[in-house]
Amino acid sequence: MKTAWKWIVAVSWVVFAAVAEAGETVELFNGTDLTGWQVKGSPEKSLWTVGTASLKTGDPRQIAVAPGGSELINAGSHGLDLYCDAKFGDARIELEVMVPKGSNSGIYVMGEYEIQVLDSFGKGDDLGMGDMGAIYSFAVPRKNACKAPGQWQQFVIEYLAPRFNAAGNKTANARILKVTLNGETIHENVELTKQTPGGVAGKESAEGPLMFQGNHGPVAYRNIKITPLSARHR
Repeated sequence: MKTAWKWIVAVSWVVFAAVAEAGETVELFNGTDLTGWQVKGSPEKSLWTVGTASLKTGDPRQIAVAPGGSELINAGSHGLDLYCDAKFGDARIELEVMVPKGSNSGIYVMGEYEIQVLDSFGKGDDLGMGDMGAIYSFAVPRKNACKAPGQWQQFVIEYLAPRFNAAGNKTANARILKVTLNGETIHENVELTKQTPGGVAGKESAEGPLMFQGNHGPVAYRNIKITPLSARHR
């Protein structure tokens, strides 16, 4: 029975890889459980769960989790980062995020380059590296497109992975082609010369997973999709 199960899993991942390579959109989160994801650290410290997220009544800085939903939720402030098992090179990421008042998270492209998630609502356009949509340590957003705490917000991120030669030496830096937040373009053509601290492996590679920061504050994600891009010249 165990052998059969391993065979099924192996076949499933071969099919997954084939779909990804064909450039078709992949749903990374099944909306039911954390299959295909793992935490960075001891699992017993994880605060990630599945349900329906809303701001807690009387405390908009916290998330209330109702059962039966299909949202990926980090329910507290001192949990763990979460990343998918699958790895990708050049790709387009689409997802929605809900941020409580004052909360902080991050979307780590390839597990190594952070797009900041923060409640920056009402701050105006005087933004810094820590604000919503910043490419941490590389570029601040062009404008503040952040919605109010508790509202669902959409990110679309297109990127190119770094290139390496046969000896493993980097020949081209990673690049963020475009980022939109709630339909507003906030970045275009940003070169990433190194990884952001706190990533999955702590080093750059030709392929990597999608990671969500879970050790800074409560946050929820849904409709998480990734579409590998066709090979592009730089």
